[in-house]
Amino acid sequence: MNADMLLAAAEALPDPRGHAPAAPGAVLVGYGAVEELARFATDPGWTVHAPGHPVEVRRAIEHAVRRGERAYVHLSGMSNAEPRGVTEGFELVREGLDGVVAAVGATLDPVLRATAGLDLTVLYAVTVRPFDEVGLRTAVLAADHADVVLVEPGQPGLSARYVAETLVHVPHRLLALGGADGLDEAALARAIRGFLR
Repeated sequence: MNADMLLAAAEALPDPRGHAPAAPGAVLVGYGAVEELARFATDPGWTVHAPGHPVEVRRAIEHAVRRGERAYVHLSGMSNAEPRGVTEGFELVREGLDGVVAAVGATLDPVLRATAGLDLTVLYAVTVRPFDEVGLRTAVLAADHADVVLVEPGQPGLSARYVAETLVHVPHRLLALGGADGLDEAALARAIRGFLR
């Protein structure tokens, strides 16, 4: 269990006893609940965050509260070593030409270690919904191969439909891996290397 992720969520959530008027919307937090993550990710009325570091947890909750969003924040049992600056969309972490790996939340550090030495673009996202179509399409079109590996903390394929819709006019291949697979970085490395052309 990663107590820092839970503590960050507790500190960022507004005090319900406060006297300030409540903002519209709601922020729900789930810890390791991949079924809940999948449920909210299929509901277009919700923004869904899967932060990979305690700083990102605080930022996602505070951002959702300020904007009055209906937001679900998925907390993982893992944490990346360092926070990233992204709050919405994909952040370019590393550029490469042999394909694109999109890592969500706490999957980033294992993905970076698993793909070390490979000529791959690595994207990072904290926000699962809305899905960043422009960021993904831009990265795929810049690569020599339209091969996409999607690594998410929930069930495999959580965002596969969104990748397919984003790249509907781009012949591509997709490998969808999920945290529920229990993949460690060695298993990630084997799966990714086996998928690449």
